[in-house]
Amino acid sequence: MQYSADGQSDGAVTAPQPGFLASVFRDLGVEPEDDGPSGRPSGAPDGAPDGPSPDGPPGAGGDEAVAAHARAAALTHHRTVTVQAELERLADLLRRAALPVSAMDFESQLRSYEPRPYPADGPAAAAAGADPEPRWEDFAPAEPPAAAPDEGPARRLLDSGYQRELATARLAHQRALREWRTRQAPAADPVADESRRAHDQAEQARARAVQEYNESLEECRRAYRLAEPAAVESLLERALAAAETHTQDLPAPCRAVYRPLTRTAVLDLDLPALDVVPSLTGYRLGADGGILPVPRPPADRAADYLRLVARLALRALQAADAVDTDEILAGVVLNGWLREPGGAEPLCLVSVDADRDALARTRLLPPADPDEQPDGEGVYADAEQDEALVRLRQLGAAVSPDPYDRAGVEPAAQATATVPAAPDLSANEFAELVRELLTRGGLGQWSVRLRGPAGLVATGEGPTGSALPGRWVVWASRGVGPVGEEEIRTLAEAVREESAERGLRLTTGHFTDGALDLTGEDGLRHIHLVDGDGVRELARTHLGLPLAAGR
Repeated sequence: MQYSADGQSDGAVTAPQPGFLASVFRDLGVEPEDDGPSGRPSGAPDGAPDGPSPDGPPGAGGDEAVAAHARAAALTHHRTVTVQAELERLADLLRRAALPVSAMDFESQLRSYEPRPYPADGPAAAAAGADPEPRWEDFAPAEPPAAAPDEGPARRLLDSGYQRELATARLAHQRALREWRTRQAPAADPVADESRRAHDQAEQARARAVQEYNESLEECRRAYRLAEPAAVESLLERALAAAETHTQDLPAPCRAVYRPLTRTAVLDLDLPALDVVPSLTGYRLGADGGILPVPRPPADRAADYLRLVARLALRALQAADAVDTDEILAGVVLNGWLREPGGAEPLCLVSVDADRDALARTRLLPPADPDEQPDGEGVYADAEQDEALVRLRQLGAAVSPDPYDRAGVEPAAQATATVPAAPDLSANEFAELVRELLTRGGLGQWSVRLRGPAGLVATGEGPTGSALPGRWVVWASRGVGPVGEEEIRTLAEAVREESAERGLRLTTGHFTDGALDLTGEDGLRHIHLVDGDGVRELARTHLGLPLAAGR
């Protein structure tokens, strides 16, 4: 139907352009049916009348259906393009999260002061340009020419005529210089003078600010080398914040707590929301013409989220390891937390407990290009084959099997306070604490035989005359449960098998009355017991640091 300029129908019917339906079907990926020899569609029954349907205007029903289908196809395409853009952003995030970060040590944070010259187009410069200072070059006479080819320059300068000209020129230059200075004095511009004073004051303030900053940084360096918790935590958090440079559009803040007792930094990393990974691959048209979402396989989505988590965790570990140039840290614990809105309890999805040697052995940055995967599947690579996750597991990390199923892991350590209790310590922290306590007590040649989350079994030997002479078997555990008689007998058997002279059963909990009585019997007097109170006393005595009571 055509319309006139005033918007009213003029009663004329506009027929579709030739080939219009065919072009629409081609755009939709559907081949139109060929007409038969008679000009009817090939599927039309014989005897069907040609021409328009008697129920409506010619071609109205078919064109409207095709137009609706075309609109649905266009909307489907638009939504699919949007989903593909989200997948490309995810691939870009994976690439940027693996980029190396600059080490944020003290040297890189020092500032330098460079004075800024007074602006050349200021008032004083304009006044100087209008009446420049007389230059000697403009008054100096020309040197006399040589009288003979072999005459030296000194002989020419002693010429009496040249000397008279030189004296006259000097007097003229000095007179011009005095006159210029006389003109400059009353012509001084107060605005120009004030501008220069303001510039000089601003430069002095800049120089003082740089000096004060560098002095405060040097004070922080001294405190860091003394392993003061506030200084160590400040340096770590600066380095962790600088590591986010390449992914500022994906906030992942990380907080640090330093524990002098075990020389360990506990990092709490906030992980991105689960919806950062698209849940769809696109959209499609249904049989009824409706637009249907095409979901991604849950395993693919979980794998992509874990790949991103692994990169963020490795980046934080790399930043903490690189900034510790003075080797203050004995180890690093990192917990990755998913914090969802609504006040839900945070969920730990990844936890790493790595000592300095493990961090030094492991290349902490995966390939920056997410397409550099063993199976060549790019963003959809299997999580078990992703290099970042492989390296994370080489550090003994616990990783959630399915974050979308809210499957969490147990944190290796709790970043509660600078003074931890035994349950707050990680397995590496507890092993380091036991080793430090006993070696400072006189036990050398420390060798760990077994170690697990709950404790360790080790051997050591102390020199004659020390507090711990002879060969020892040490069984240390942390926990609130009591240690009974059976464990004392097990330790005694281990002492015999190791041909040791004494055994030490250390626990952060307590012993049963039966276990205490058992060590007083003949044959078991070489077994020594240390409970939680004894561990805290040893920490105060040998390390000069407190260990909080267990909860």
